[in-house]
Amino acid sequence: MIDIILYILIIFLALTAFFMVFTKDMLSSIIALPIFGSILVVIFVILQAPSAALAEAVITAGLTTGFFVITINKTEMQND
Repeated sequence: MIDIILYILIIFLALTAFFMVFTKDMLSSIIALPIFGSILVVIFVILQAPSAALAEAVITAGLTTGFFVITINKTEMQND
């Protein structure tokens, strides 16, 4: 049963990664980043790696996403 849940989470992880890479809107891609990190945290917890899960949660969901949002807000949008 755990294997099935793990495979489903990996599929969602891949779909989120494809969405982040191929979306045209930068803010949508940045919003998808903590979703990717959260799925990865759940996978780490299932695989019994709590320290990796905690590090992933703090770095990806917190710091990196915050830095990206601040950077997007401080830069000017250019219309092509």
